[in-house]
Amino acid sequence: MYLAKVIGSVVSSKKDESLRGRKLLMVRPMLIDPNDPGRFKEGTNTIVAIDTLGAGEGELVMLAQGSSARQADGLKLLPVDAAIVGLVDTVTVLGKTTYAAKDS
Repeated sequence: MYLAKVIGSVVSSKKDESLRGRKLLMVRPMLIDPNDPGRFKEGTNTIVAIDTLGAGEGELVMLAQGSSARQADGLKLLPVDAAIVGLVDTVTVLGKTTYAAKDS
């Protein structure tokens, strides 16, 4: 799993029938800053992920990719490569709180 920030949404009127009614979000991986482990830095890539939990823009989420993404409830037969499988409350690195949802 990875940590990622929701940075937008994707609307697709023509898609595989099995994806109809599914929310698609644009996410950017968040990495621990090697110069300051108490902070995140944004990754450079963006990923379209299927949302299984009702995430919103700006939220930090847990992201599963590859065949693991299809292990999320209800996705086994869907053509997905990335799925939001958790909404993050807090992240602590080396004893320092790096992220707290209530502060966002």
